[in-house]
Amino acid sequence: MSDHMLSSRMTFFTKVVMPLAWISIFGAGTVAVWIIDGTPVQMRYAFLLAFLAGTTSFWFFAMPLKQVRVDGGNLYISNFREEISVPLSAVTGVSENRWINIHPVTIHLRAETAFGNKIVFMPKQRLAFGWTSHPVVNEIRQMAAAASGGGR
Repeated sequence: MSDHMLSSRMTFFTKVVMPLAWISIFGAGTVAVWIIDGTPVQMRYAFLLAFLAGTTSFWFFAMPLKQVRVDGGNLYISNFREEISVPLSAVTGVSENRWINIHPVTIHLRAETAFGNKIVFMPKQRLAFGWTSHPVVNEIRQMAAAASGGGR
């Protein structure tokens, strides 16, 4: 099997660019409504609440994202600063969250790695109904089974 990318090309944008833009722009707006005299108190707290909710959302949904590619026997996982290699035989399970629009896929690993024992990535986008499983989930399961001796 040749080396190919499992992650979306939008991973860097979603993990790095969007949170930085949100924190910078909406953070500056939040500071502005707090220092401008005459801004209604309700607006100040609405901006603060929206800023905190957005920042928290990015922290939980975007920051864990990794870039994942695969070759014949290994997963290559990157956080855009370092890359690690994990054998496909170390994969114990694959799950996805169909309720979040990016359909994050979680790869569960047998042992702890530099990125933990769960790797979350954003798969390539596809045209399908939101409640159907992404094909990459089954693809990784099959590759992991084959690497562990459970496949053909």
